[in-house]
Amino acid sequence: MTLTCELDPAITPALREEILALWADVSNAGGSVGFVPPVTVDDIRPELVKHFVAMAEGRTRLLVGRDASGRVVATAFLAFNSHRLMRHWLWLYTVMVHPGRQGRGYGRALLTAAEEAARGLDGIEAIRLTCRGGNDLERFYGACGYKEVGRVPGAIRVAPGDDRDDIIMLLPLT
Repeated sequence: MTLTCELDPAITPALREEILALWADVSNAGGSVGFVPPVTVDDIRPELVKHFVAMAEGRTRLLVGRDASGRVVATAFLAFNSHRLMRHWLWLYTVMVHPGRQGRGYGRALLTAAEEAARGLDGIEAIRLTCRGGNDLERFYGACGYKEVGRVPGAIRVAPGDDRDDIIMLLPLT
């Protein structure tokens, strides 16, 4: 397994399209990244644009993971808090690993790279994320050092009659 991670890569049209394709592949494989299958890149594009706007405003950082061939197979977004009392931790959003690469250590490598990136940012003492219940994601994040610190039952409606918990996880960096 080889995953090379880069923080804040140049956003090129090719990178944009690779992220869109990854996001669609992850979503259509049932990944918990904000969409329910089936989706197309056109469905996802507005959400990616929101992330890019936040990046342009300095509120969000992009972490991209590439396999040995240079293909984008993993991403995560690190988002700063704007609230003056919460600037000591950041959010980790849209953590994705290509379905064909899952179970090979790419996810753990991506989270390690996100932790290293966060440790390199002034004043950041913790990483916080949320994950959708029902997919055992909290066990994966727990194995990577995150602790469950909260849960909102039924907060995520995947489909009528299919409500999932919103699980809040925290990784202290101190």
